[in-house]
Amino acid sequence: MTAPSPVLPVHALPSYLQADHLGPWGIYLQQVDRVTPYLGNLARWVETLKRPKRALIVDVPIHLDNGTVAHFEGYRVQHNTSRGPGKGGVRFHQDVTLSEVMALSAWMSIKNAAVNVPYGGAKGGIRVDPKTLSRGELERMTRRYTSEIGIIIGPTKDIPAPDVNTNEQIMAWMMDTYSMNEGATSTGVVTGKPIDLGGSLGRREATGRGVYTVGAEAARRIGLEIKGARVAVQGFGNVGGVAGKLFAEAGARVVAVQDHTGAIYREAGLDVPALMAHVAETGGVAGFAPAEVLDKNKFWDVPCDILIPAALEGQITEANAGRITARLVIEGANGPTTPQADDILHDRGVLVLPDVIANAGGVTVSYFEWVQDFSSFFWTEDEINARLVKVMREAFAAVWQVAEDHKVSLRTATFIVACKRILHSRDLRGLYP
Repeated sequence: MTAPSPVLPVHALPSYLQADHLGPWGIYLQQVDRVTPYLGNLARWVETLKRPKRALIVDVPIHLDNGTVAHFEGYRVQHNTSRGPGKGGVRFHQDVTLSEVMALSAWMSIKNAAVNVPYGGAKGGIRVDPKTLSRGELERMTRRYTSEIGIIIGPTKDIPAPDVNTNEQIMAWMMDTYSMNEGATSTGVVTGKPIDLGGSLGRREATGRGVYTVGAEAARRIGLEIKGARVAVQGFGNVGGVAGKLFAEAGARVVAVQDHTGAIYREAGLDVPALMAHVAETGGVAGFAPAEVLDKNKFWDVPCDILIPAALEGQITEANAGRITARLVIEGANGPTTPQADDILHDRGVLVLPDVIANAGGVTVSYFEWVQDFSSFFWTEDEINARLVKVMREAFAAVWQVAEDHKVSLRTATFIVACKRILHSRDLRGLYP
């Protein structure tokens, strides 16, 4: 009889699967290690969380407008599907890596379980600067990528959505490509689509609205009055812009904003609607008046009560965490805070509202969109927003209670709630064959 193959020790795993390997995936693994002692009997399944279920790397060749052929590298990673089909966005960015997409897919598993929607985690991306492509080149790249990953996506298998540098139009092309290959219109294969193609009202603002909703709940718990509070926002797109607008409408002052074009500051508060219009017209916050130009490195020193990092991962590090003046950090971006920075902020008494609960509004309304597509019955925007607020408040309350019970950070508490749900499903389903 052949002896069973032993489980590889951690040191024998590929470097990108090891917790001490620098990068987004390594950060995620450290987060899982921190939560493992709280999983009880379910800890026997914890290796499930440390390995993606499926990772696909694809070549994406397209004809450029000048007649040459260009090749781009694309990814689609399904981290876990124990609780339902994979769910997660697709980003087009020149810095996309496998480690990043793996980590983002894993954080989607945690996020979906934290708000208790019946999805697993997935993520995709193409390593490309989309600003260098014409509209025709962008469409050809999107369609070729969709065809390449079409073998693993589908409305009951894995449902992509918008992310960094992707939008409703990209989702429309993806939906059409998948539908043409299937021979039937399949609106439910992606979410974040245009309204006329089965998209949901409220989806574009959902992530920012979720950031505001749980941020307001957290502020209330620590006795921070929103009216008059100073808010600093990094990233001013659909997430940071919408969150900033909602905080301003609640009486807060958005005093500083930073994005890829620069940073601006105004102690009396920025005119958020005017700034959003400026960003839509020019592509960034640079040049907005009246506002002072702020050195981008000085953004982290701005006196504020609430900080919303809503750009890319790895922005708050041990190098700048000690300079942050905010009482509350609300993570609008995915993975913006490193574990070392997390510890520094915790020791300084700064409450960090983690991404896996704070920015879950987008995937929550994506779930609503998916349900509406299946039923071909659509809700009003007021109904969408009311359902979103209810889900986010209930999810936050559950996480807050676990944090109180175990005397842990909100990030660890969110991971406790989510990992238990994922691993309980894994335990109930068992292994096949």
